[in-house]
Amino acid sequence: MFQGASAISLDAKGRLAIPTRYREEIQAQGGGRVVVTAHPHRCLLLYPHETWQPLARRVMAAAGMDPRASTIQQLLVGHADEVEMDSAGRILIAPTLRKLSGIERDVMMFGQGEFFKLWQPEAWDRQFAEFGQLDPATLPAAFEGLVF
Repeated sequence: MFQGASAISLDAKGRLAIPTRYREEIQAQGGGRVVVTAHPHRCLLLYPHETWQPLARRVMAAAGMDPRASTIQQLLVGHADEVEMDSAGRILIAPTLRKLSGIERDVMMFGQGEFFKLWQPEAWDRQFAEFGQLDPATLPAAFEGLVF
C-alpha cells in the first residue's frame, strides 16, 4: 500500500525519481512499468501497470455516447502514458502531462493506497486549503462514523 507524502524535484529531462521506499513494490506490481495520467483536479495520477489495467478497462466500458463518460475516458485513458522505471528508479513525465498539471520542477507525491497523486506544490497548497473548509456534516457517506 502506498501512503505518505514526498517532495521531489524533476531533473532537467523531466524525470521523476520514485522514492526508494516505493520502488520494490512498483517493481513487484508491474515489473517497473507505471502509467501516468491526468486527473480532473489538474494533478497527475501514477499507477503501477498491473493496477492501471483493470481501471482503464472499466473506464473504457462506460457508455461512449454519454458526454460525461467520454470526457472522463479522454482525460484518464487519452492522456495515459506508460513508462518504465529506469535502473536509477526514475520515470519520465511526458511534457504534455507536465503542462496540463503545471508541474515544472517541484512535485508533491502522495500515496493513495494503490496509486499516487502528483501535484504542482502551489496547486496542492490551494487544494489543501479547500480541505480546511470542509464541513464534517457534508462528508461523503463512506466516511460516516470515521474518526480522524
